[in-house]
Amino acid sequence: MLVAAALVSLLLSAQDSTLIKNRRLDRNQTVARALYDAGLDETTVNALHGALSAAEFNFKKARPGDQLRLVFRHGQLDVLDYRRSLLTEWQVRREGDRYIGRKREIEREQRVDTVELTVESNVWDAAIAAGERPDIAVTLSDVFAWDVDFYRDVQKGDRMRAVVEKVIHKGRTLEYGRVLAAEYIGSSVGTKKSFRYKLPDGTETFFTEDGLSARKTFLKSPLKYATVTSGFGSRFHPVLNYVGKHNGVDYHAPTGTPVWAVSDGTVVRAGWDEGGGNVVCIKHVMSFESCYMHLSKILVKPGQKIAQKTVLAESGNTGKLTTGPHLHFALKRGGGWVNPLNQNFPRAEPLPKTLMDDFRGQIADAATRLAARPMAAFGTK
Repeated sequence: MLVAAALVSLLLSAQDSTLIKNRRLDRNQTVARALYDAGLDETTVNALHGALSAAEFNFKKARPGDQLRLVFRHGQLDVLDYRRSLLTEWQVRREGDRYIGRKREIEREQRVDTVELTVESNVWDAAIAAGERPDIAVTLSDVFAWDVDFYRDVQKGDRMRAVVEKVIHKGRTLEYGRVLAAEYIGSSVGTKKSFRYKLPDGTETFFTEDGLSARKTFLKSPLKYATVTSGFGSRFHPVLNYVGKHNGVDYHAPTGTPVWAVSDGTVVRAGWDEGGGNVVCIKHVMSFESCYMHLSKILVKPGQKIAQKTVLAESGNTGKLTTGPHLHFALKRGGGWVNPLNQNFPRAEPLPKTLMDDFRGQIADAATRLAARPMAAFGTK
C-alpha cells in the first residue's frame, strides 16, 4: 500500500510540474503586456522579446485574436507558441539558460480547384452551402465587378463556377489565391466568362474567350458587398423632413467598409463637408466625376492619381445629412448628376491579334477545367 501511494504521489507530482496557459491578444494589448499578464517576470519577457525578434517576428503586426500558448515546467516557462494564423506561427523554446526562437513552417498544399456555387439567397450563403469559405464570394465579386452588380443583379438560381488557386492545410481551405477562370450564369445578366491572362509587361488582367477585355472604364459599384437603400431621384429625406432630389445612390455599409475607386482618375477633393461629412471626389475620363460621402476615414489626398479598385476610404456615418452608417455614391457627367446604376460604360482595349495564340495557350487548362461537367450538382459538397 505504501508503495502504491508513493507511485500515485509521484505521478501527481509529475502532472503538477507541467502547466499550460492559452491566451489571446486583446484589443490594444501588446505582446509584452500579454506575457506579463500570464505571470512572467521582466527578465523572461525581455528574453522572449529578443528570441522572437531574432526569428523575424514583427511586433507591429500583432493583432487582437493572435494566440499564445505558454508551457511551464517546474514553474519555469519552457515553450512559447505564437500563432498569427493557421499559416503563420513562431515557437520559442528554452535551451539551457536562454530562449531560442524560430518561425515554424506550417504544412500546406497549394492546388487548383474548381469552385461551384448556386445562389438561393445570396452569394455568401451559396459559398457556405457549397462547403467553401465565404470569402470566395468576395473574390468572385472582384472578378465580375465590371459586369455584375452584386447588390442588384444577383437572383435566386444564378450559378457561378471558378477555377481558383487554394492553400490547403489538412484538407481544409485556408485561403484562396488567384482566380484563373470564372463563369457567371445569371437570369438578369446572362452568361459572363473571364480568363486571367499575363500580358508581356507582366500585368495580369481578365479577358473573354475571344480576347475582349473584361475590364471596363468604370466598375458597377464602389463596394464589393452592400445593399442599395436609396436610389437616384426624388425621395423623402428623414433629416431635412421634405421630399427632395437625391443626386446619388445610398448603400448600406457598416462603418469601416473599404470603398474603392470606380475608375482611374485624379482626386480633386478629399476633406470635410458639413452635410456629407468626410468626402472624396475623383475626376475621370469622358468628363465623369465620382463622389463618395459620409466616410469614416479618408485614405487619399487632393491631386493624387489613383487606379481603378484603389481603396480610397472607409465608409462611415459622418456629416449632418446621415441617419446611419452608409455610403452615398454620386456620379457627375459634364457637370450634371447622373444615375450611377444605369450607365453603360465601354470596355478597355481588346487583346491585339498578335497575342491571341499566346492567350489561348495560357488559358487552355483553365478553360478545360471550367467547361468540365461537375461531378456533383451545383451548390452541393
